[in-house]
Amino acid sequence: MANTSAIYDSFPESSQRILDDIENQFGMDEKDLHTLTMQFLREFSVGLAAYNHPMAMIPSFVTGVPDGTETGTFLALDLGGTNLRVCEVELHGNNTFTLRQQKYKVSEALKTGEATVLFDYLADSVDAFLTDHASSATPQGDADLIPLGLTFSFPVEQTGLAEGKILTWTKGFNAKNSIGKDVVKLLQDAFDRKHLHVKCAIFGTGTNGAYLEDVAKITKLGNSPAVAKGGKMIVNTEWGAFDNARVVLPSTPFDKKLDRESINPGFQAFEKFISGMYLGEITRNLLLALIDATPKPILFGGKSTTALNTHYGLDTAVMSEVEEAWEDIPETPWDEQQGESRIRAVLVKQLGFASPQDVSLRDAAIVRWACSLVAERAAKLSGVAVAAVLVQTGQARLDGTVPEDAEKTRIGVGVDGSLIQFYPRFQIRVRDALRSLVGAQVEKIVEIGMAKDGSGVGAALCALQAVKQHPEALIQG
Repeated sequence: MANTSAIYDSFPESSQRILDDIENQFGMDEKDLHTLTMQFLREFSVGLAAYNHPMAMIPSFVTGVPDGTETGTFLALDLGGTNLRVCEVELHGNNTFTLRQQKYKVSEALKTGEATVLFDYLADSVDAFLTDHASSATPQGDADLIPLGLTFSFPVEQTGLAEGKILTWTKGFNAKNSIGKDVVKLLQDAFDRKHLHVKCAIFGTGTNGAYLEDVAKITKLGNSPAVAKGGKMIVNTEWGAFDNARVVLPSTPFDKKLDRESINPGFQAFEKFISGMYLGEITRNLLLALIDATPKPILFGGKSTTALNTHYGLDTAVMSEVEEAWEDIPETPWDEQQGESRIRAVLVKQLGFASPQDVSLRDAAIVRWACSLVAERAAKLSGVAVAAVLVQTGQARLDGTVPEDAEKTRIGVGVDGSLIQFYPRFQIRVRDALRSLVGAQVEKIVEIGMAKDGSGVGAALCALQAVKQHPEALIQG
């Protein structure tokens, strides 16, 4: 946790108490991390056993994962916001691939009009992509159709590899005459109307955590043919909804304010603690509380700025810039002043203060401390999620011992996002939490790799797996 000793020099006792209290609220010791991981495992179990739980544990019906030797060209369609993305992934058979992609604007009229019009537009976009990019994607071998994976980032009840009913729309979408209908059929019908030789082989909802689970543990599948087949299946955890009741998550007043003012209060609790979308807002709430502290302001002499007074006015990228300005600095008191001066310059520029005189070196130290508190908690919670998956899959135990049949050389974890890639020391903090939970022996063989363009490449790779499972699906007639 961030050290506040330098901040306290000549501070009033009442201010020190406020800072101490905030630091305690954000702090999580090893016991807290263990409690959170156990709750994760309980929610995993509940979600695998029955439908309609916050931790949805959605079966993908994709069995197995690529080994890197595969070749071929696959399409992906990613719909989840203002733009849709069409991707072509060409696998070279040596663990490498070539990605071509294009974004297409989704108008407000399309978002709220008839479902058939929206899905016709999706099909037209795929057609335009194949035409404009002189695609190498053509039916291969004995196949008549090009396989396509769909990333559909809206609530769906998935019932098969390429089957799923739309439950509701979010993110400004509300396509008419679509609720309860099979999203894959809606898309495939549009492809067929356009006479495109494309087959939607699989689809998946937007996810924030997926892993390979023993089919036998997914008891809510009942008598599904997938159960009789056995083996393993990719499960989409939807762990953004972990602990929506906030029983074990370390909620602070700053988190509660964020949740209350969000578009989905009471939902996606875990996501609001660890996602880069929200960390800046949590930090802004914290800084405002220090600006407004009584009987005397603790920060910026009680002054604020337009950025600090604006909902989501502090971007997580600013937090990253603040912590980066401090990196490798504090060796001597002089070095600390140099670091605080660099942070001061960042704050004047990014928060809109009129001059450097509006931001003291102490202000800079306090902001750095606040950013570190929020980011370190997010990293620790991310480590909890990874630890829970390792325990769930038999790769680790929470007492630090290693199961006999656990992997001994390498455990691959693919991640995507600016936090893990760019935020100073974020991955180190994740690993610290992971090591405290599952022990150094397991942590050291966990390889965290960047999975860039995950929603597009991932959908294409899932299409590959779907073709492996059902090659006959690409043959017409």
